[in-house]
Amino acid sequence: MFRRTFWFTTGVAAGVWATTKVNRKIRQLTPESLAATAANKALETGHRIKDRAVGFALDVRDNMAQREEELGEALGINADPALPPPRRLAAIENHHSNPKYIENSRISKHVDPTTYSYDRNEDH
Repeated sequence: MFRRTFWFTTGVAAGVWATTKVNRKIRQLTPESLAATAANKALETGHRIKDRAVGFALDVRDNMAQREEELGEALGINADPALPPPRRLAAIENHHSNPKYIENSRISKHVDPTTYSYDRNEDH
């Protein structure tokens, strides 16, 4: 009697275990699960590639600065610090605040040009 109970219990446990394993595998092989797994793997790979690319870019930048310094010393460019700083000019003049442009502009005199907003997101 004890043998039969033992083997019955062992068979039931093996059946439950096998059914659980098969159901898990079936759930893993559904199209939604496969798509989610592929998306996760793609994201992980993308992050790894991005990290490697950033590391490579930083290495290139450091080596470029080092080589630039070496070339500057070899050519004597860094020896003369008396060079004037580069000049910066305004690329666009503000026509609305300058009186000489307001008189000659096509904007009518009764409309204040500063009332128009240039914020493209104000409607949204």
